[in-house]
Amino acid sequence: MFIGQYNHTLDEKGRISVPTKFRSGLTEGCVVTRGLDRSLFLYPLSAWERLAEKLAALPLGKADTRAFARLMLAGAMSVEIDGSGRIMIPQYLREYAGLTKRTVVTGLHDRIEIWDEETWNTYRMRTEADGNDIAERLGEQGV
Repeated sequence: MFIGQYNHTLDEKGRISVPTKFRSGLTEGCVVTRGLDRSLFLYPLSAWERLAEKLAALPLGKADTRAFARLMLAGAMSVEIDGSGRIMIPQYLREYAGLTKRTVVTGLHDRIEIWDEETWNTYRMRTEADGNDIAERLGEQGV
């Protein structure tokens, strides 16, 4: 399980360190893809395969399902953790997420999210300000 928030630096070659606590969950391999809210999602291979199966099973006749499957599947790239604990993030994904030198890596149970630090801080502050309203809506759903 991935939890926590870590600040990291994207190097000039587009590599980012995976937090040490997360590396053991990625030994089988991993996939990075476009996420939501201008983040990137990094999945262990087994979690990615489960998600990809669900996306591939969505009905082709619906524009929203085609668009979401394309967002996730066409943007995906297998990545390997190098001997220094880093992954290479492809240029097109760095551009999608607006990654600059300073990044934030967060653990969200079965996936890791990679954010540009400024984008993360803006998102986090907005979400924290709306936290009570969000909790109330989720409470209505039994969370």
